[in-house]
Order: sequence, then C-alpha cells, then structure tokens
Amino acid sequence: MSDAQPIRWGIIGPGGIAKTFAGGIAHSRTGVLTAIATRNPGKTGLSDDFPNARILHGYEALLADPQVDAVYIATPHTGHAQWAIKAARAGKHVLVEKPIALSAYEAETIYHEAGKAGVFAGEAYMYRLHPQTRKIADLVRSGAIGDVRMIKSSFGFDMGTVKPEHRLFSNALAGGGILDVGGYPVSMARLIAGAADGKPFLEPLQVLGTGQIGETNVDEWASALLKFPNGIVAEVSCSIRARQDNVLRIIGTTGRIEVADFWFASGHTGGIGTIDIIRNDGNRETVEIDEQGWLYSFEVEAAGEAIRDGRREFAAPGMTWADSIGNLRVMDQWRAAIGLEYCQEQAAERRVNIRGEIVRPGNTLLRRTIPGIAKPMSPVALGFEFFPNFAAASLTLDAFYEAGGNVFDTAWIYNRGLTEAIFGDWWTSRSVPREAVVLIGKGAHSPLVYPDQIGKQLSQSLDRLKTDYVDVYFMHRDDEQVPVGEFVDAMDVEVRAGRIRGVFGGSNWTRARLQEAVAYAQANGKALPGALSNNFSLAEMQAPIWAGCVAASDDDWKRWLTETQMPNFAWSSQGRGFFTDRAGRDRRDDEELVRCWYNERNFIRRDRAIELAQRLKRKPIHIALAYVLAQPFPVVPLIGPRTVAELDDSLSALDIRLSGDDVAWLEAR
Repeated sequence: MSDAQPIRWGIIGPGGIAKTFAGGIAHSRTGVLTAIATRNPGKTGLSDDFPNARILHGYEALLADPQVDAVYIATPHTGHAQWAIKAARAGKHVLVEKPIALSAYEAETIYHEAGKAGVFAGEAYMYRLHPQTRKIADLVRSGAIGDVRMIKSSFGFDMGTVKPEHRLFSNALAGGGILDVGGYPVSMARLIAGAADGKPFLEPLQVLGTGQIGETNVDEWASALLKFPNGIVAEVSCSIRARQDNVLRIIGTTGRIEVADFWFASGHTGGIGTIDIIRNDGNRETVEIDEQGWLYSFEVEAAGEAIRDGRREFAAPGMTWADSIGNLRVMDQWRAAIGLEYCQEQAAERRVNIRGEIVRPGNTLLRRTIPGIAKPMSPVALGFEFFPNFAAASLTLDAFYEAGGNVFDTAWIYNRGLTEAIFGDWWTSRSVPREAVVLIGKGAHSPLVYPDQIGKQLSQSLDRLKTDYVDVYFMHRDDEQVPVGEFVDAMDVEVRAGRIRGVFGGSNWTRARLQEAVAYAQANGKALPGALSNNFSLAEMQAPIWAGCVAASDDDWKRWLTETQMPNFAWSSQGRGFFTDRAGRDRRDDEELVRCWYNERNFIRRDRAIELAQRLKRKPIHIALAYVLAQPFPVVPLIGPRTVAELDDSLSALDIRLSGDDVAWLEAR
C-alpha cells in the first residue's frame, strides 16, 4: 500500500467509543472512515455521528466490502474476539477496542489468526501511542527519579446506583471494572517496570488480587498487587462504583513522578499534558507536553503506518502482540483471584466456537485404526490438562475437533478432576456425538495404586465426563508389590460392565509387568490388556520426569513393540521441548530439561533433526513428531499444546513422511 493511499476504515458497532474513534480517523493523516456496520441501520443520528460514512446493515456486510481495508471493532467486550477473527479471515486489518478479548487465551487465538491471514491486528490502548506516554517512559529510563521502587495507579469512577441494563453492570456483556478500565493501570505498570529495565514492558512474577463483586455479578471495585522480577511492586485499582484520584505515581529512590489521568494525556482534542516530578528534597518540576493532535488519532496513525510497512503489530510503546497477551494474562489472574467468571465463559452459554459458529467435525486429518478400537482415530490425541477453565480449554478442543481430531486424553488426577469436567461440558455443549470421539481415561495414580481404586475412580471420572464409558483405559501407575492379577481382575470387571469398551492397559508399566498381565489374563479367561502408555520420543528420557515414569524409547523396547504390535499412546512424544530453540546446549537453567534429556546421544539426534528440518523447510519439533509416527508399530502421540497456535503447529507436522533410512539416520546409532 503506497504512502499516498489512505487506509479506508470501517467500524463495527456504532456506539460511543466508535464515535470517538471516528473523530480520531478524521484528524489523522493516514485514515479515512468509509463505512459503519450496524444491526440497526435505521437508528436516528447515525449519519450525523459518522458523516460521509456509508451505513451498512450487519457486520458481515462490512467484512465483505471491498472498499474497506481495516476494521475497528467497537462492540461490547463479548464480541471482540469473534469479529476480530472474522475480520482477519476476511483479509481485513483489524484494530480492536480494549480489551481485545476476554482472556489471554482468546487474544492469542486472535493474533494467531491474524498471523495466518497476514494482516495487522492491534489492541486499542490509545494512550500508549501518545507522546506523553513515551516521555514518561523516557524519564524513568533516564533515571529522573533514581531507581524505581513502586508504582501506584488507578482508574476508577462512580456510576452511582446499579443499572442492571447498562453494559458495565452486565455479566453477560463482561462488564465490571477490571476488563473495562483495569487494563489501563496494569498496562502502564508493566510499561514502567519494563522501562526501568530498559525493556518495552515487563511481566510480573506474582499477581495478588482482591475485589468486590456486586449484585449483578460484576466487579464494582477491585485492587491488585504486582511483583516484578526487578523488585518493583505495583498497586493497581479500578472501579465503577467508587471515585478514585486516578493519579499515576512512580516512586523512585530520589523522587517520584505523578501524572493525573495518564490515559487522557493532553486531551481528546489536543492540549497540554503535564508530568510532575517531585524530588525527595521537595523541589518540584513540571514537564509539559504540548500536543494538539487528537488523542485517538495516534492509534489510527500507528496502525496506518504498520499496515503501509507490512507489519502485523504496533511498534512499542504501542501494544505489541506479546504485550497485549501479557496484559490480559495479568487480568486473568486478577479475575481468578476474586472468582469473577462471565456467563459467556461457561459451557451453558458458550455453545459455539470463538467465531460464534456451530462446532463441526473436520476432515483434514487422516484417520486410522488401532488394534482393539473399532472407531477410526486421528493420528494424534489431544491432552489439555494445562487449562484453568472451560473457556480457555474449549478454544483448543474446538480447533482440534474442527481439524479432524477425535482422540482426547484425560485422567482422574488431572487438575483435580477439572480436565474431565471440562471435556464433559465440551462434548455435551457442542452436541458432539459420543460415538464420534475416542476418549482416554486413566486412574490409580500414585499413591492410590490399588485394585479397588480402579472402579471407584472410574465412576467419578464417568460422572465428570458425562458419559457411561471410556474407549481406552490405563492404570496411571503400577505398584509391583501388588500381584498383577488383582489389577487385571479389576479392569476385567469394568470391561464386562461396558465401562471400558475398547482397550485397556498400563501407563508407565515395564515390559515384564505388562507381559505378566497378559499371561495372567490368557490363563484365567480375562480380558486381555491391549495397550501401553509410556513415554516414547526421538529423545530418550534418561531420568524419569516424575516418580514412577517409564520410557519406551530404547532399542529393546522398540524391538518388543514391533514384535507384539502393542499400541503405545506415547506421552511427551516431542521430548517436552527438547527440540525447540529453548533447549540448546547452553540452557542449563531448566532443571527438568537437563536432568531428563541432556546427553550426548540426544544432542546428536537433535542436531540431525535440525539438519533434516532445514532440508524439508520445517521445524525440528516437526521432525520429532514425524519420527514417532514413522515407527513400525502403532503409536498414538499425546500432544499437549497450550494455545491454538501450538496446536496448529503440531498438526502441520502430520504430512511429513519419513523413510526407514530417515528414521535410522535420526537415531544416531
């Protein structure tokens, strides 16, 4: 896009903030307002509020408009992620009013979609791009108040009596103070903590939050403490029913900086902003920022410059993607600390995917069959025990299923049962046919490795999973002091009761123990153990990650698995990050990585994976997954992506076909 060509903006949602942003476009050098999308085009005053803009009926109409280059999302918070992703998929650059999403997980998904589409995406914290903000950060970096010790900041106002119909009091619209205005002091604190270290921003090590949730189930006033790695402590607060002084205070060893209403800078339509520096000896200096530009024009200009330069995100001190995600991660912790969840985040209300569409099974992943399981299966199984709630996990569950994935890994012990409950909520809220998925369950983990725990824990698991059977069941650990027949008998009972309808076996069991279990079952007419779930990867685990873990990656194991064709549902199939950039030979700060994976043979394998990846124009971690799938025995890798981006990255490796020679070369014998 040439510098002479204006960025043609469209706005989704014609509310008050949209009108303010339109003023910013009108007073920018790079933008022009082309269209407004509304669900009520006959609303009085639209033409007056948005002069010279075409009024379009419906948001989809704007996304389909070839005369719109970039879209500003001005809907209530609950619509931000949906329409940002739809805009990106329509090939539009997108700027989303803060907060860009309800959570960091949603924000990561938005930015991933923007990256795939090759479009700009940004979060509209307008103050970040104003010259006053840059000056505040410069003063901190220059040591104007010595070393920064504390930051205190608030954004609070009083709406008066509760108005249930107002968006700020609506849980259904993600109202309350934290998401609406709490992000301002949080983002400023992170900016200043970073400036003190010479960085664009800094993430806190610890977030402690508290607050008051009112009668409409939104936070009415709330505060949080942030502790940063450099020792800086920030006190932030927000409110919709308490008027605060709203002064930013940056306290250093030789003085402090004070800025009133820092987000307002020099005013909506320009003016003079002030930064007060108060020395410890009582001397006071006022720095004036004379800026006549309209406050919201700066984000229009910055987005326009990024679009023209072919960049996908704001330049600092604007909210880069990492900055934006980190800011929401703090607010996620703040909300979790006070128990604030929006109804749209709960399964009963969140029955569609992040784009607001019905979740449907995909067909991009080739299915295969595994001995003992009648259902065709995706080549990998999804683990999701890392997610804190349904809203976060459902993003990845939806994406996996929509790609064609249908094997899901759960366990009684994961997240104290939350993982199983999440899956139960997911498949029922999405109306996924139970027969369409292969569900893995596990029980009898240390220290409760007893035969009588199998039936008890499976009953709890099935209740949480909202089903009456699992397709695959593993004892999560083994206790060799217990006769193996007792375990086989307990699992046989569940097979005959129809609560295990595919295969069962042991996770982290030795070959000798599994062979003994098979022999016992054959001799006593019991259901035969038919599967294993041990670690298997290109990097051989030299020490157990957790007590009781067993790896099946060495030559003896591979010979046995090839001879028996025993399926292995392999955990940590990609070496728990050993094949990523962070696992270089000099990364001695990661205790688990060093203890479990660092040896010369694994480093040779890693080097060869890097070399092969370069030849194939892929990543070493892709080669690691392809290696597992290229074995001459059935392997179902269990993958545990933390984000939709990581999921997509893992699934992209499934089209790699390694030859026998490739496998032998990688093994570095």
